[in-house]
Amino acid sequence: MGGDALRVRETGIPGLLVVDLPLHGDARGWFKENWQRAKMVAAGLPDFGPVQHSVAHNGRAGVTRGIHAEPWDKFVSVVHGRAFGAWVDLREGPTFGAVHTEELDEATAVFVPRGVGNSYQTLVDDTVYSYLVNDHWRPDADYTMLNLADETVAVPWPLPLETAEISEKDRAHPRLAEVTPVPARPTLVIGAGGQLGQALLAAFPGAVGLTRDQLDLADPGAVEAFDLSPYAVVINAAAYTAVDLAETEQGRREAWAANATGVAALARAAARHGLTLVHYSSDYVFDGTSQEHHEDEPLSPLGVYGQSKAAGDLAVSVAPRHYLLRTSWVVGQGSNFVATMRSLAERGASPSVVHDQVGRLTFADDLARATAHLLSTRAPYGTYNVTNDGAPASWEEVARQVFTRLGATGTVRAVSSAEYAAGRDPQSPLAPRPARSVLRLDRLRATGFAPRDQWAALDEHLR
Repeated sequence: MGGDALRVRETGIPGLLVVDLPLHGDARGWFKENWQRAKMVAAGLPDFGPVQHSVAHNGRAGVTRGIHAEPWDKFVSVVHGRAFGAWVDLREGPTFGAVHTEELDEATAVFVPRGVGNSYQTLVDDTVYSYLVNDHWRPDADYTMLNLADETVAVPWPLPLETAEISEKDRAHPRLAEVTPVPARPTLVIGAGGQLGQALLAAFPGAVGLTRDQLDLADPGAVEAFDLSPYAVVINAAAYTAVDLAETEQGRREAWAANATGVAALARAAARHGLTLVHYSSDYVFDGTSQEHHEDEPLSPLGVYGQSKAAGDLAVSVAPRHYLLRTSWVVGQGSNFVATMRSLAERGASPSVVHDQVGRLTFADDLARATAHLLSTRAPYGTYNVTNDGAPASWEEVARQVFTRLGATGTVRAVSSAEYAAGRDPQSPLAPRPARSVLRLDRLRATGFAPRDQWAALDEHLR
């Protein structure tokens, strides 16, 4: 009965997968694992997080259920009997109208992605049809329907529709030419006003961007109340990044509100809606004592900013579908170290810059490009270090590179972190900073992404 091994097969409809289920039987009957998350995900099924199981009993052969594209993913199978299944891609895109058919018995299941029309016709009496979905059924759900008899898709029903048992509602559904394709769910970018947020909007055409005025991550109530259900991916580029101010009484509260409490609320909401959450972390979650920091290194933040970011990391890590991207020394369109050095160079100034803090630059465009790569290739969920590549450098070396490329008349003077701190206003103390911020990039490279050299990226940025 059935094959000996679990197998997942692709079809001509992207994302529609057929699953061959092993049946174990003897004289008493049979047994199967109709849904086994670990084995099926390992075999290639999406980890779609079902929350509801429904069962339909069909009294006689010929019962035919209409072609319905539902606003959730679906895993269908037969508990008893046999059925002819038909699926039509009703999503916008080049495969709109594509058809796949499959005979279903107890040893066959099908994963149906959101927007693909699902229908079946029973081939024997007393067929029991089972399905798991990753959102709760609700009467106001927005379905897209297609007529069972549509001449364009021409489903080869085994039993004539004229004699089949069909509801009047299903008989009245529109033809394909009248169907509005199901649009892809957009990506939501939180923190769209920042330098990374701007780069993300450029990398994700059609994404919806929210600034702090529209959704303040520091307000957990606002995050909880925000409706995330229309989105497939939520990218959080919002953060409190005033490292030194975070050491003050007011700054401490603001840092924890935005970087930890608000992030935890966002992670809960993403889990509740079954969304993919992308969140950005920092080299400041480490104390800088390692030559290179790998993704699984224990967290060891030195200051309040790093502590609040580490707490956000822990909150995000429990979301079922998450990409936690740790980065360092971000440079984009806006206020950043390179912009400051450029301004000083153009004014002929000669700044003092620390030489004993070492890391790599991360250009916002490259960070956004890495984000798009991980999402589009469906890389394994988890934590990834993402920076530009090349030999690590100190802040003083970065400043010199900027001055040299701009042909500046001023010079850069190297100072230690202790010397730099000694010259600060006592009322504005510096937060502790990691001495080594170099993040190991092996895990990112293993996904097929090649980070750009930081100096090549700097050349392009300065141009």
